[in-house]
Amino acid sequence: MLRTRGTEGIIHSQYSTTMVPVLLILMGALATLQADLLSHQKFLLLPPVNFTIEATGIAQVLLHWDPNPEQEERHSDLEYHVKVNAPQEDEYDTKKTESKCVAPLHEGFAASVRTILKSSHPPLTSSWVSAELKAPPGSSGTSVMNLTCTTNTVISSHTHLRPYQVSLRCTWLVGKDAPEDTQYFLYYRFGVRTEECQEYSRDALNRNTACWFPRTFINSKGFEQLAVHINGSSKHAAIKPFDQLFSPHAIDQVNPPMNVTVEIENNSLYIQWEKPLSAFPGHCFNYELKIYNTKNDYVQMENLITNKFISKIDGVSTYSIQVRAAVSSPCRMPGRWGEWSQPIYVGKERKPSVEWQLIAISTAVCFALLIFSLICRVCHLWSRLFPPVPAPKSNIKDLPVVTQYEKPSNETKIEVVHCVEEVGFEVMENSMF
Repeated sequence: MLRTRGTEGIIHSQYSTTMVPVLLILMGALATLQADLLSHQKFLLLPPVNFTIEATGIAQVLLHWDPNPEQEERHSDLEYHVKVNAPQEDEYDTKKTESKCVAPLHEGFAASVRTILKSSHPPLTSSWVSAELKAPPGSSGTSVMNLTCTTNTVISSHTHLRPYQVSLRCTWLVGKDAPEDTQYFLYYRFGVRTEECQEYSRDALNRNTACWFPRTFINSKGFEQLAVHINGSSKHAAIKPFDQLFSPHAIDQVNPPMNVTVEIENNSLYIQWEKPLSAFPGHCFNYELKIYNTKNDYVQMENLITNKFISKIDGVSTYSIQVRAAVSSPCRMPGRWGEWSQPIYVGKERKPSVEWQLIAISTAVCFALLIFSLICRVCHLWSRLFPPVPAPKSNIKDLPVVTQYEKPSNETKIEVVHCVEEVGFEVMENSMF
C-alpha cells in the first residue's frame, strides 16, 4: 500500500509541474488581449479640422485640412478618407493633409473627409467633416451648349526644341435663353498652363461660337485631362459659365499617313506609306487600308500594324486606295481613327480619251439637229416662222382675150371670147378684194 501511494504522488507532482507554466501562459495572453481590447475601446479617433475647398484653376480645386490637435499622437499610421459628393461621387484614401481634384465647377463642388485607422480590427473611423464650393452666379439657360473640341498635331516653328505642337479647335452653341448681345470667351488649361482664345468665329449676331488655337501647350502623349472653360457677358443678364473636361486621346484627330505610293506589277497591287505627322514613333500606329473597286463597287478593308500591303487585282478595273491611322494601346489609350488620306486611282483609264470625247459631242450635236428638223417638219414651224409673200405668178398681158369680128351675113355669128385664168391671179384678186 505504501509503495502504491508513493507512485501516485510522484505522478501527480509531475502533472502539476507541467500544467502550471501552461496556465500561466494562457492567463498572460488573456490579460494582454483584454488590455488591448480595453485600449481600443478607450481610444477615440477625432475628425480633421480646418477643412477648406479652394478653386486653384479651371476645373481644379485644392482640398486642405489639419489633423485634430486633440488626437493622441501614439498612432503614426493614421490616414484620411476623402469623399467627393458633387458634381460626381468619388472616394479615395490618402496620408496627406491636402489633395487636388479635377472636376467641372460650374455646378459647384462639395466633399467630406474623416480620419481612419486601418491597422485596427475592424478599422476605426472618425466622424465626417464637410466643405462646399458654391456654384458661380448666372442665369439658367445662358451658358453655352454642345461644346466639342478636337486636337491635331502640327509642325512647330521651333523645330529643334519641340518639333511637334498641338492645335485646338472648339465649337459650341449659344445658350437657349442667352440675350442677343451675349458674348462668350473661352479658356483652356492643361497642367499648370492656361491660355485665352484669340481667334474666334462668330454667328450672324456677331457672337463667338468657335475658337481656334494654332499652337497650344497640350501634350498629345500626356495623360492629364484638358479643361475648357467658357464664360460670357451681357447687358441684360448674368451669363452662367460652363466647364468641361476632355481626355486628349479621345479628341485627338490623327493626321493621315504621308507619302502613300501605289504600284501595279503582274496584276499585283503594291501599297506603301509613312507614319502620320505625329510626336509618336512609327511602332505606335495601327492602320486601316481601304481598296475600292470602282467597276464592281466593292470595298476591301484591311487592318494592319505595318506600313506595307500587297493585293491581287483583276487588271481591268479601276481602284481607289486610301489609308488612315490610329495610335495603338501600347503607346497611349486607344483613340478614334484619323482622317483618310487622299484617294489614289490606279488601274484602267478612268476618263475617256479626247478623241472619244469629240466623237460623243459630235454625235450629240447631230442627234439634236435631227430631232429639231423633225419637229419643224411635223409642226410646220418653218412655214409659220417665215410665211410666203403673195404675188402673181404671170403678167396680165399674158391673158389671151380674142375677139373675132366678121362681116354681117345672113347667118347668126356667135362671138367667142376665150379667157384664161390662172390660180395665182385668183389668189391675187381674193387677197385684194
